[in-house]
Amino acid sequence: MAIRLGDTAPDFSAETSEGSVNFHEWAGDSWVVLFSHPKDFTPVCTTELGMVAKLKDEFAKRNAKVIALSVDPVDSHKNWIGDINETQSTSVNYPIIADPDRKVADLYDMIHPNADNTLTVRSVFIIDPNKKVRLTLTYPAATGRNFDELLRVIDSLQLTDNFSVATPANWKHGEDVVVSPAITDPAVIAEKFPKGVTELKPYLRMTPQPNAD
Repeated sequence: MAIRLGDTAPDFSAETSEGSVNFHEWAGDSWVVLFSHPKDFTPVCTTELGMVAKLKDEFAKRNAKVIALSVDPVDSHKNWIGDINETQSTSVNYPIIADPDRKVADLYDMIHPNADNTLTVRSVFIIDPNKKVRLTLTYPAATGRNFDELLRVIDSLQLTDNFSVATPANWKHGEDVVVSPAITDPAVIAEKFPKGVTELKPYLRMTPQPNAD
């Protein structure tokens, strides 16, 4: 069954390159980025896992943990990590789930038979501290993922969860945001947005990011 936004992320126990994990327990009160790969020793995924290792501190700043998955066993993962560290000039510093029986892949609908009936597709799930799925993305095999975009999405989700705003196209941390159309009382607007509001249309009002310096 497909995972939809707002669903509770399925829990599971699995072996990883860093030992056994119970997913919900491992996640704790953090945000989580779970991303899958078709198999070990593939070129695009090698660059991706290296990039995530380099960005781990950026995810940590956002209270976000990262965890990868492929259908290969732990021993294969550990051998692959050596290649990743060597070719990407980094050190993989997060767990890679071993899923040889495809248990997790099936839970998260990572097997797309029309693409490949045996390998996991290259999916991403962003999961919040309440274990709710907040973003899903699935990439084609030949296109590497943009992990800066995933950081941007986490910034947006955390901002919009805490303030009555939305983020416009191509928004980045520190830029103006959209005032929620649900807020119409001028007194409430003045209280919530002391930096001021620019009305482009009655339904399109911009304000400086509330929590930016």
